[in-house]
Amino acid sequence: MSMASDPRCLWDVKATLGEGALWDAARRQVWFVDIKGRRIHRCDEDGGAQRSWDAPSQVGFVAPLEGGGMVCGLEDGLYRFVEATGEFAPLVKVEADLPGNRFNDGHVDAKGRLWFGSMDNGEEAATGVLYRFDGAQVASMDAGYIITNGPAFSPDGRTLYHTDTLAKRIYAFHLTPNGALESKRTFIELDAPGHPDGMAVDAEGHLWVATFGGWRIDRFDPQGKKVGEVRFPCSNITKLAFGGADLRTVHVTTARKGLSEEQLKEQPLAGGLFTFRSETPGLAQHLLRM
Repeated sequence: MSMASDPRCLWDVKATLGEGALWDAARRQVWFVDIKGRRIHRCDEDGGAQRSWDAPSQVGFVAPLEGGGMVCGLEDGLYRFVEATGEFAPLVKVEADLPGNRFNDGHVDAKGRLWFGSMDNGEEAATGVLYRFDGAQVASMDAGYIITNGPAFSPDGRTLYHTDTLAKRIYAFHLTPNGALESKRTFIELDAPGHPDGMAVDAEGHLWVATFGGWRIDRFDPQGKKVGEVRFPCSNITKLAFGGADLRTVHVTTARKGLSEEQLKEQPLAGGLFTFRSETPGLAQHLLRM
């Protein structure tokens, strides 16, 4: 039995830095962002009903709110995105005093808390921080990253995975019931081509890792052993999300960032939104509680 079907491009959106693939189960829609293009994108599961909105600054991620709507990370904090009007309403300032930083990736845990990371926009300084937002307050949970990515959670909610992209390392933390992080350990050190980027966990507890510059998504078992991969026709794979009625339809963002004109000719679908079918279902997307 194959691990997955071959990926196909669902929306040739040509994102400079596509990121943040998200499945909205209530409306059967896919959301994602183009960080460098400063845009939020949304489409149906089959790629139809495509719609895009301009953001006022680089937008790192979108996260679904309990009761409807989205929260996103702009350069100076968290905002509520109003789809009907395209308005970005401020929620809480985060790193507004660090203009060289931006936000990069986020995910909601089973208790409705948002975990998200910041990074140096120049990709040189270790100014990145992993944050937790409980709907009221933002707390710094880990620091010392140049580029943060992930995060993702085990099916039982007890393990948080987080990526140190430039170090090519994925950490695992014990996540306590009250939202504290303990026992940080190296879970994976990637020695293959490419850098680990966004992640998702399937129902069997396997971690799927997008690789920027690696042309693939890797699948690792709960012990950190690679057990499969999905190859793509473009090199910069950034994030994946399980969706569809059976949580086996995977949507994947990619990027054109860093590719030369010659490479773009060889990778005409770079920056597109891709999809494939997985033999293993993923986990349901949780909603942020405010």
